[in-house]
Amino acid sequence: MRDTADVVDNADTPTQPNIQTSIPADAGAHAGSCMFCGEPLRHTFADLGMTPMSNAYVPAEAQRQMEPFYPLHAYVCGKCLLVQLEEYETPENIFSDYAYFSSYSDTLLRHASDWCDAATRRFGLDENSLVVEVACNDGYLLKNFIAKNIPVHGVEPAANVAEVARDLGIPVTVEFFGEKTAKAMAQQGLSADLMSANNVVAHIPDINDFVEGFRVLLKPDGVATFEFHHVLQLIRNKAFDTIYHEHFCYHSLSTFSKILEAHGLEVFDVEELTTHGGSLRVFARHLGNNAHPISERVAALLEKERAFGLLDLDTYTRFASLIRDVKFDALGYLIEARKQGKRIVAYGAPAKGNTLLNYFGIGPDIIEYTVDRSPHKQGHLLPGTRIPIHAPEKLRETRPDIVVILAWNLVDEIIEQVSYVYEWGGRFITLTPRVREIESTVEHRQTGHDRNIA
Repeated sequence: MRDTADVVDNADTPTQPNIQTSIPADAGAHAGSCMFCGEPLRHTFADLGMTPMSNAYVPAEAQRQMEPFYPLHAYVCGKCLLVQLEEYETPENIFSDYAYFSSYSDTLLRHASDWCDAATRRFGLDENSLVVEVACNDGYLLKNFIAKNIPVHGVEPAANVAEVARDLGIPVTVEFFGEKTAKAMAQQGLSADLMSANNVVAHIPDINDFVEGFRVLLKPDGVATFEFHHVLQLIRNKAFDTIYHEHFCYHSLSTFSKILEAHGLEVFDVEELTTHGGSLRVFARHLGNNAHPISERVAALLEKERAFGLLDLDTYTRFASLIRDVKFDALGYLIEARKQGKRIVAYGAPAKGNTLLNYFGIGPDIIEYTVDRSPHKQGHLLPGTRIPIHAPEKLRETRPDIVVILAWNLVDEIIEQVSYVYEWGGRFITLTPRVREIESTVEHRQTGHDRNIA
């Protein structure tokens, strides 16, 4: 396979129409303007103060060194209602060497396997098809298609993560995806029957270039799918901790549909998912492609968003005041527990946990340490708070009284792994959208009947 640098950047893509858009030429080109429509950003969604990059884990030997902090301030565009952050660090510096590996979550592995089975059946994928995943990470999803003898190709900017996928036999282009990369891949015969982008849309500061790449690389009758955190659920669940610098934007179906349509694509189906506290899986096709009829679920979800208030600016600007109560309640509970001599630790070192801990101002004096399954995080310190990260076995060694689950979207998986904490009377809690103690029975966890202790 030729290196993409050898491909002429302005090569025409076969069979793809020329799409005229109304996007301003300077859209997203300067700080303080909407990354999609170019409108000046004037309205605050959430101001979480100064924090470090959430995935910038600190090596233990660098404990006494400084680390950069940046404003963690999310805005909402007054014109298109896209929630977004300003770009303080380039994607190259954030993602070229990355600490997140998807395969350390059993929940995400099951989710990927189920999605592969469903997509194969629904779209008739076989050995003559090509599945392209943008941000393929360590191959956690594409390996399922390989097992079915369906050809795949991954795109992944983090070379260290891409190498793990290659070890699984997955061909990977190590590049940031956009129009340029898409044209290069198309020239190599890599136009796709199915394109997948799971939990990556939020990581893209140039959303117009990113989506244009899908138009370029997708075959005329191809399907593009995107999974991303639903801003409706973010607001409803006060999930402010999903806001961090590596996430440049947060979408509703309403805003994402506008972005797709500006690039010659349209939504034909949508699914609401439970992953990451509430996500959407959006199915898109080329404009005018009737091979994939539009589902009634599209109009139904757009109406649900309208009824919730996602078309009203006030719904977004009220969010900042809601999350302060979450902070006050959580700090009150943790401080009182420490005064009583309780030993508090945490489970997980996710990016969301780092947002929460830094916004709350929590350090090792309250949460002694955290544990994580990923060896790529163990032995490091959490950014900003400098809480040490250990292997999960540390819990059995130290027998803490309270375990704060920072990766709350994986609560059942985590409790199943370390349920022995209950043996010495230990408790599991989550802190958002309120302080909750997680009951020890599977029945209570699955039905959501956790005791509100705030």
